[in-house]
Amino acid sequence: MDPDSVKSTLSNLAFGNVMAAAARDYQKELVAQEKSIAASSVNAEVDLDELMDDPELERLHADRIASLKKEAEKRQELKMQGHGEYREITEADFLGEVTGSEKVICHFYHREFYRCKIVDKHLKGLASAHFKTKFLKLDAENAPFFVSKLGIKTLPCVILFRKGIATDRLVGFQDLGGKDDFTTKTLEKFLLNKGIIEAIKDEDTDDYDESRHRSVRQSSTNPDSDSD
Repeated sequence: MDPDSVKSTLSNLAFGNVMAAAARDYQKELVAQEKSIAASSVNAEVDLDELMDDPELERLHADRIASLKKEAEKRQELKMQGHGEYREITEADFLGEVTGSEKVICHFYHREFYRCKIVDKHLKGLASAHFKTKFLKLDAENAPFFVSKLGIKTLPCVILFRKGIATDRLVGFQDLGGKDDFTTKTLEKFLLNKGIIEAIKDEDTDDYDESRHRSVRQSSTNPDSDSD
């Protein structure tokens, strides 16, 4: 055989052995990595199991469950008292309604007054969002006794009650910018400042959509408020 040919063959065999050895080493490295990952996963599962058995975590979980249960019970109690919606009542219902809850907002309205309808629109949106406060409306024409006792001269008139006592009121729209196109947020801010409603904890879970509860516009020829 030609010496050069033999040398070339031996060289090729040597190169092939080196590549085979490298492939084996690479395979061993992959197996080792897989075992390492599997071991880490097992350790993670063990740590998670240990965490789940942590008495402190169990206590926190139990406290959270108890808190949620208490909130649900309180919400149900308020719902039974008429909270969570904007409701119309009669003069006969009035005393029981305003004394039956700690915080009450009552809108004295006239069915033909346009601005009263604007107030209705905004209060309806706020009622479901501010569950701790009761939202009511009462036809002033059908409640002459309380209209007189409360000194209501101009409509719309929104009276704020705390434990059955009238503590403040909103007459017309002067405190809301004096225009008909104020937003629900504007009315909400007014009520927040009066302390008759509480700030919503999570603004991302508002129960009303501001765009759907913007007030409708009224002609600028209409007066600021309507007399009853």
